[in-house]
Amino acid sequence: MSEMARLISPVDGRIYAERACLDLAQAQAVVSAARKAQQDWAALTIAERANYCRAALAALAAMNDEIVPEIAWQMGRPIRYGGENGGVQERGQYMIDIAEKALQPYVPEERDGFRRYVKHVPLGVVMVIAPWNYPYLTAVNTIIPALMAGNAVILKHATQTLLAGERFARAFEIAGLPKGVFSNVVLGHATTEALLASGTIDHVNFTGSVGGGRAIEKAAAGTFMSIGLELGGKDPAYVLPDADLDHAVANLADGAFFNSGQCCCGIERIYVHEAVYDRFVDGFVSLTSQYVVGNPLDAASTLGPMAQARFADLIREQKAEALRKGAKAHVNMQIENDQAGSPYIAPEVLTNVDHQMSVMREESFGPIVGIMKVRSDEEAIALMNDSSFGLTASLWTPDSARAATLADKIETGTVFMNRCDYLDPALVWTGVKDTGKGASLSALGYGNLTRPKSYHLREKL
Repeated sequence: MSEMARLISPVDGRIYAERACLDLAQAQAVVSAARKAQQDWAALTIAERANYCRAALAALAAMNDEIVPEIAWQMGRPIRYGGENGGVQERGQYMIDIAEKALQPYVPEERDGFRRYVKHVPLGVVMVIAPWNYPYLTAVNTIIPALMAGNAVILKHATQTLLAGERFARAFEIAGLPKGVFSNVVLGHATTEALLASGTIDHVNFTGSVGGGRAIEKAAAGTFMSIGLELGGKDPAYVLPDADLDHAVANLADGAFFNSGQCCCGIERIYVHEAVYDRFVDGFVSLTSQYVVGNPLDAASTLGPMAQARFADLIREQKAEALRKGAKAHVNMQIENDQAGSPYIAPEVLTNVDHQMSVMREESFGPIVGIMKVRSDEEAIALMNDSSFGLTASLWTPDSARAATLADKIETGTVFMNRCDYLDPALVWTGVKDTGKGASLSALGYGNLTRPKSYHLREKL
């Protein structure tokens, strides 16, 4: 009997969808078809590949009215936010637009009697293992540039959002993409690991937990495939004494609680200069208290349930531990079903926190944030760097020169000033420490999806 992937909706706990998983032989057949199709796909011009990719993005956009409630049922994000189509189009179209320039050969200085250049050639078969928290945005970061670079793509989506994989497959089918160039598969963990260990995949891009990243590296050991890993973060913010507090409060609250805090680059800890600390905390708590937790299909809800009850229980545990160690909870919002074993949980703001508490050290990935008072830039930077993660960090000040100087000292992949929780497709998306390795988006992202091939042609004998 086939292994089944069952999607349990956090809205009401029922099975929303289930699909049979492929076994290893079936998965290998998909890879073989992809490898065969990739040769003709890579032979197309970049402009020809762009036509297919633009058509697929248009097809996805046309499905958005159906996709938005699907996202709510699958992982709990309220329908009021309209899904992910805006970001999908921005990132996808940008990577298509820059492909011609990003993939053009590198030509060194002329040398008489020789033609010398370096091509960016496709890797072959790229596997994308996508997460549930942003099921379209995270996947498109690799799918579109991988295809534009001439690779075939196999998508294995998280069970929690397995319908997103089917939407991508349908979009490429509508676009008329040659068969085998893009495939959506449903796989169990053991089959996924066996497929990676087989040596038939040329590159895998995984977004998920640190434990999941380690499993990917272990499975791929000895195959010499390239690997891209984005494994989460504990992203900090530092509010300087000259910050526009209204702007900082509004944007940091959104950065902490949007998507119920289930954002890789969401704000999880905030350091505020003592000169503005009290005013910032008052404003932040007031704004947080205005969130409405409820059924994500209700337009009034600004926070839905977390994707799974166990994720909400982790937040409850972090809050309880912090309170035992002396933290103060400021919101204490009472909502229906906010209890152990339920994915519905209210947002919380903690003060009197320190780095002996897990809420300030370990990834929360939920609607809770700790705020600490600091006396100087040096103290803030030391605390921001006191983490095993390094995805993004944000600085809140009108002084860009000061921000740039501080940014040089922060151990992270991206530094923001006066904004947070956003991916600019013109800038590379990367991380340090346990956040992982590799890069996506921007011209540099194409380097992870191609390999350099040198041509040294002697024309004069």
